[in-house]
Amino acid sequence: MLTINVVTLFPEVFPAPLAASIVGRAAEQGLVRYRVVQLRDYTHDRHKTVDDYPYGGGAGMVLKPEPFFEAVEDLRAGPPIVLLSARGRPFGHRDAVRFAVGRELTLLCGHYKDVDQRVADGLGAEELSLGDFVLSGGEPAALCVIDAVVRLLPGALGDHESAATDSHYDGLLAPPSYTRPPSYRGLDVPAVLLSGDHAQIAAWRAAAAERLTRERRPDLWARFQERG
Repeated sequence: MLTINVVTLFPEVFPAPLAASIVGRAAEQGLVRYRVVQLRDYTHDRHKTVDDYPYGGGAGMVLKPEPFFEAVEDLRAGPPIVLLSARGRPFGHRDAVRFAVGRELTLLCGHYKDVDQRVADGLGAEELSLGDFVLSGGEPAALCVIDAVVRLLPGALGDHESAATDSHYDGLLAPPSYTRPPSYRGLDVPAVLLSGDHAQIAAWRAAAAERLTRERRPDLWARFQERG
C-alpha cells in the first residue's frame, strides 16, 4: 500500500476530491491511504502562527520552518518529500511513475508569498512545480500530483491498457479519440477508425500521436527522437 501524506494549512480542501473517482476507489480497495494534517497543529503559540515577515524585507509573508519540520517528524515520513513550489522543477510522468512504485510520498503545501528555504534544504525535499504559473497555494498542485500517481497504482484503473495509451506514457502525446455517433454536425469520425482493420487503426494512431507531438510539444518530440 502507498501512503500519501499531505501537510497543509487547508485540510478541508482534500476530503471530497480524495473520496471521488479513481483516487477514492483506490483508497477503498486498500491500494493507498491518505494522511492529511493541519500545519497549524505544529505551532506552539496561542495564535498558532505559521508565517512571518521575510528577512531582508519585501512584500508578502513567509511560512516558518518549525511547523513543517515537526509535522514531517510526527508523521515519521521518509523520502520522497515534495515541496510544491513555483520555483521547482516541472513535475512529469516519470515523477508520477517513481512515486507510484514507492511505499510513501509526502507533499508539503506552501501558501502566502513563500516557504522558508530551510524546509526544502533541511528535509531533503524535492521542489516540484506544475508549470510556469503561480497558484495561491500548494493544495491544487498536491491534488494533481496525487491523481497522477494513484491512477498508476496496479488495480486503480479497470485495465492497464487505459493508462498505457495515455499521453506521456511512451513519451508522446496521445492520438485523438472518437466515439458514437459517427457523424455529428458535419464532423465525421476518420474512416479508418470505422474500418475494423486493427493494423491500419494502430498505424493511424501512431502517426497521429507523432504528428501532434511534433506540432504541440517539440520538446517532447526531440526527446522521443533521441531515445531512438
